[in-house]
Amino acid sequence: MLNADKLDFMPKKWYNIVPDLPVPISPPRDRSPDSSSIELLNRVIPKEVLRQEFTSSRYEDIPDEVLEQYVQIGRPTPLIRARNLERHLRFDGRIFFKYEGATATGSHKINTAIPQAFYAAREGIKEITTETGAGQWGTATALAASLNGLRSNVFMVRVSHDQKPLRKTIMNLYGANVFASPSPMTSFGKGILQNNPNHPGSLGIAISEAVQYALDNDFRYLLGSVMNSVITHQSIIGLETKSQLADLGIEPDTMIGCVGGGSNFCGFSYPMIDNKNIEMIASAATEVPKFSKGEFRYDNIDTAGILPQLKMLTLGSDYVPEGIYSGGLRYHGVAPSLSLLIRGGRIETSEVTESASMEAMKIFSRTQGIIPAPESAHAIATVIDYVKNPSNRGKDVVFNLSGHGLMDLSIFGDGKV
Repeated sequence: MLNADKLDFMPKKWYNIVPDLPVPISPPRDRSPDSSSIELLNRVIPKEVLRQEFTSSRYEDIPDEVLEQYVQIGRPTPLIRARNLERHLRFDGRIFFKYEGATATGSHKINTAIPQAFYAAREGIKEITTETGAGQWGTATALAASLNGLRSNVFMVRVSHDQKPLRKTIMNLYGANVFASPSPMTSFGKGILQNNPNHPGSLGIAISEAVQYALDNDFRYLLGSVMNSVITHQSIIGLETKSQLADLGIEPDTMIGCVGGGSNFCGFSYPMIDNKNIEMIASAATEVPKFSKGEFRYDNIDTAGILPQLKMLTLGSDYVPEGIYSGGLRYHGVAPSLSLLIRGGRIETSEVTESASMEAMKIFSRTQGIIPAPESAHAIATVIDYVKNPSNRGKDVVFNLSGHGLMDLSIFGDGKV
């Protein structure tokens, strides 16, 4: 039976921004006239997820079974006022954060993993694959698969796999097989390792391996970010935030979130995108400068070019990022819808260095008691810079704390912080 008390506060539909964009998204395309990558999606993506990917419907019903699992893993998540951070920064406005770290897996990623796994299981699929950078998406996929009776296989970017062994342990505990990518499990991974046995990996490579492994074994592949269907599922964040702010009688002045591929920022901000009074700022890593140096063009989603190309801001699918600790921010591209809104000026951007994000991580931990994920710390660093600007005095700022960082503490080396 569904938890009636919590369900009273749960949105019953997801929001899809596609019909409300100022210009249409360019359709996916094959990388060459001889390829059939779009048809390939029908082989590796659950049918209902693929339908949602291309729908023009503004709202999609959330199945009761998915709502039940959302409640089980901790939704709705809290909206919290960061009073101590306000005092520390001597800010005379208000700072709120939506705390996605309150979910069972500690991040927003579970919001789309659950429906994708549910749809796959409903179609009779027994096993799924995916990739992960920092480990949050792999963890979410592993749990979602377990909740829906599926086996899971996760290709984890090698540098993160080596940096974050506890993430692998958690995924194993949830029943997942975890492979450091590039791996010997696929022909694509083997080819990379032959050229460079110590290759650090990238999300683009891990995506290629996960898709190829699904194709080779007739499994299904779950999408972690970038795609419209994922962003639609993540709108649960913004829909809850919108309702929680309304209950407080607050219309925010500014909304801020970090961007890897774009799923948490988009899910957080899109349900309020029609309010032109709200300033929206997307925060990324200086070391992966997709906002400042990315080109808006068709590019591969994955390094091998197995999946269709998308028109988006991109550093190039062969881009090998620096081994910064924020694995979720290392992706080479930006979701097509977010790319359009950035180019159109509706959404502003910020790029933050790893050292600045680490300092923000310390400040937030010491003032609020919550250790943020390194990715979320980039958003916090942007918040700190924003409220220090005298012109922003007295404003109401809301940011998405997309996950906690309890599994990421080796960022501080020997523990001296």
